[in-house]
Amino acid sequence: MSAVEPLPPGVEVLRAPAGQEPVLANLLELYCHDFSEFFDLRLQPNGRFEYPGLSRYWQDENRFPFLVKVDGHPAGFAFVVKGSFIRDDPTVWDMAEFFVVRGCRKRGIGAAVAREVWRRFPGPWEVRVLERNLPALAFWGAVVGAFTGSQAEGTLVVRGERRWRMFSFVSPAMDGVE
Repeated sequence: MSAVEPLPPGVEVLRAPAGQEPVLANLLELYCHDFSEFFDLRLQPNGRFEYPGLSRYWQDENRFPFLVKVDGHPAGFAFVVKGSFIRDDPTVWDMAEFFVVRGCRKRGIGAAVAREVWRRFPGPWEVRVLERNLPALAFWGAVVGAFTGSQAEGTLVVRGERRWRMFSFVSPAMDGVE
């Protein structure tokens, strides 16, 4: 397990209050645009992708929305859900959605944000990555591997026509982390 690394200067990972839902909805449009290369996501008649169920992150006690800011500006998000998407295990933390805007990529921000989120929720984790999303596979394999201190291969999971790589690991409890 790597030593606790602080967030880079200017990077914040903030629990998003309900008032930030419009900001997250806008960021989700960018996320869906990127993801439409791998999923059959279609624009709605209003020209938006729209993410159904976003408001559930403020209604369900097992959902946790985080807004990522860089130098005070919105730069991404992390959505955490308590309970496995793949297995019937309510104790697992699931990285349901994760996004960093393109202008902030390849600077260590995404890796730092992932580590920060994992530290805030100690215990077993799952991170699912669509197998066709090669850049995300490389990113998550490297980040999970660095966090755990061991090579992260991921397990193949097939659900319907979708093939995922699931990275499973345990985040230790850290003193002084909320």
